[in-house]
Amino acid sequence: MKGQFFPYGDSAKTKRFPVVTVSLILTNAAIFAWSLADFENVINTFGFTPYYFPSLYALITIFTSMFLHAGLDHIFGNMWYLWIFGDNVEDRVGRLKFFVLYLLSGTAASIVQYLVDTSSGIPSIGASGAVSGILGSYLVFFPKSRITTSMGYWLSESPAWFVIGFWFLMQLFFGFATLAGYSGSNIAFFAHIGGFAFGYAAAKATRKSR
Repeated sequence: MKGQFFPYGDSAKTKRFPVVTVSLILTNAAIFAWSLADFENVINTFGFTPYYFPSLYALITIFTSMFLHAGLDHIFGNMWYLWIFGDNVEDRVGRLKFFVLYLLSGTAASIVQYLVDTSSGIPSIGASGAVSGILGSYLVFFPKSRITTSMGYWLSESPAWFVIGFWFLMQLFFGFATLAGYSGSNIAFFAHIGGFAFGYAAAKATRKSR
């Protein structure tokens, strides 16, 4: 997951072992290893391509694309963010709801990215949208949690509302810069935005219902 900060840990504690979080990490790692045997074909077959949406095939690839990654740095970043923030959200909402939140955040991410570029024939892959949804929920549940991040060669501790809020603002900035043609990045920033917004809204609804 590409971002403008790298988290090393957080102060929020958990009461239970994060079974779903760990299972998702292991599943992503296993699928990444499997994809290397025929990488290009796997990406073209199971990646989400906006051009084919909303066909049944494209709907299925929304889910399969969440478990594909472009390289070691891509999967490491996504899984590291999931490890740091996922355990706390899973502990708060429960294992089944966490799994559903993960999948729906990834789905929302793909749909938002589709709306930005409906004719794109480039397959979109990665768990970034789903993980962004977890970040959105974390911000709702643990806004004052202290997150240790890297600042160059230094480590800094800041509240979650500041760190994650800054990250989200950067997604907006680079997303619109890409739309305006000022950035040649291949990062799906609007997938991050869509996933984050869904996770944030879902957590807000969950907390309100409680």
